[in-house]
Amino acid sequence: MIQVTKLNKRDTFWINENLIEFIEETPDTVISLATGRKVIVAESAATLAQMVREVGCPVRNAAAISSDIYVESD
Repeated sequence: MIQVTKLNKRDTFWINENLIEFIEETPDTVISLATGRKVIVAESAATLAQMVREVGCPVRNAAAISSDIYVESD
């Protein structure tokens, strides 16, 4: 799981990185989850992608993880 920050920049919460389908910057960063839920966070898309890579997965390498996350920016 990765810890992310609400837009108020004070409160944090955890997201299961395996549920992330894609990340958009619109200009706020919006995480779309496999559950259909969308979450707006303070971190940039690049920072989130790095966090997911750092969490890692024992079965897959970082290159495979990063290719699973689609990052869209304007």
